[in-house]
Amino acid sequence: MYEFPPTPEAAQLRLDYVSPKDYAHSRNALDGAVTHLSPYLTHGFLSVPDVASAMYHQYRVGVQHKLIYELGWREYFQHLHHHLGDGIAQSLHEGVLPDTEYSTELPEDVRHACTRVPVIDTAIRMLYTTGYLHNHARLWVASYIVHLRKVHWRVAADWMYSHLLDGDVASNYLGWQWVAATGSSKPYLFNADTVEKFAPEIWHSRATSIDVSYELMDILARSSATVAQVRKNELAWDEPAVFSEPPADLGFTKPVASDVAGQHVWLVHPWVLADLPKDLPADVVCVAVAFAEHTQAHPWNALRWHFVGERMTALTPHRWFGSADEVLAALAHAQSVQTVAHLCLPDLAAGHVQLRPAPRLFRHLDKPMDSFSKWWVQVNKNVRHLQQLVYPLPARPPAS
Repeated sequence: MYEFPPTPEAAQLRLDYVSPKDYAHSRNALDGAVTHLSPYLTHGFLSVPDVASAMYHQYRVGVQHKLIYELGWREYFQHLHHHLGDGIAQSLHEGVLPDTEYSTELPEDVRHACTRVPVIDTAIRMLYTTGYLHNHARLWVASYIVHLRKVHWRVAADWMYSHLLDGDVASNYLGWQWVAATGSSKPYLFNADTVEKFAPEIWHSRATSIDVSYELMDILARSSATVAQVRKNELAWDEPAVFSEPPADLGFTKPVASDVAGQHVWLVHPWVLADLPKDLPADVVCVAVAFAEHTQAHPWNALRWHFVGERMTALTPHRWFGSADEVLAALAHAQSVQTVAHLCLPDLAAGHVQLRPAPRLFRHLDKPMDSFSKWWVQVNKNVRHLQQLVYPLPARPPAS
C-alpha cells in the first residue's frame, strides 16, 4: 500500500530510489518502477528541475529520456494553466459528444466503489485509502466514467481531485480533458484486455461492461447510451468526507497581524512545503497559509489536509487559514514578505509580496501550444543535452 510521509527526507528517499532505466521499461504496469514522486512535486518538496538534476548527475540521462519526457507533461499542463487561467476548467473544444449529453451527477455506484467492475472498484478504494493512483488506473477510471457512464469530465475531475494527495489543478483538469477528447483529438479508451496487460489479477474485469472490443468501446463512447447503474450493494464503500476548512486538530488560526509585525516573513503555502531557502534573513519569521478561496473551490479530504498541515506544523507555529484579503491585511504589518509563485495562489500584488519564480526545467513560451508535441518541439529547440537545462547559461545583458 502506498505511503507518503510529508517530510523532505521521505521525498529525498523516493528520489534516491528512482531508476530511470526501470522506469522506462515498466512504467505502464501498475506494479512497475514508477517514481511515486507526484505528491512531493505537487506540494513543492521537490521540483521538476530537482528530479532532472538528480537523474542527470546519477545516471547521465538525456533530455529525450522517457522520464524527462513524462516530467515534461507536468510543465506542459502548467504552461496551459498559465496562458488559459480558469479556462482549463471548461472544455477546450467539443469532445466526442456535446457537453450537454453528459450528466452533472456522479453515479452512486461509482462514488461508493460498487460498480461490480473490479478495475474501477479497486481503483476507487485505493484512491480513498491512500490518496494515490498509478497513472493508468486514473486513465481507466476517467475513461469509464466519461465514456461509459456519460458523466461530464469536470464533475468527475473535481471529485477525484478532492481525494488525491498529489492533486494538481492543471494536471487533473487537463488530464481528464485528454481522456474526454475535449483537450485532445480522440478519446482515451481501454478494455479488459488493457487491464490484463498492465494490472495484477485482482484488477482483471472479464465478463463486465468493459469486456468488449476497442471498436465497440469507440461506438459506445460516441453514443448517448450509458452503462446502467448498479444499486448500492454489500460491496459499497463510504466516500471519505471532504472539507473546505482545515480540521481543528491541525491548529490553524485566523491571520494574526502580531505574528509578523515588523518582521521579515517567508510565506509557506500548500505548493511550497520544502525547507526554507538558505538566503533568507537569519531572523525571518515563517508563516504557513492555506487560502480559503482555493479550498472552498477545491475541498480536500482529511488525508490531504493532514499531509499539508503536518508539514506546515513542522515548519512553523504560525499557521493561518483565511481569505486573501484577511491574509494580506495581516501581512501589511510585516517589514517584507517573500514566497514562491504558484498559479493556484490568489493575487497577492496588493500586499507587495515578493514572488520568487516557481522552479521550471523548460523555458517559458509566450504563446500557448495546443498540443504537447508542439510544446515539446518548441521547448527543446537548440537543446541537445539535459545538461543545458540542468545548468542553464545566465541571460546575456542587453548590448549597450
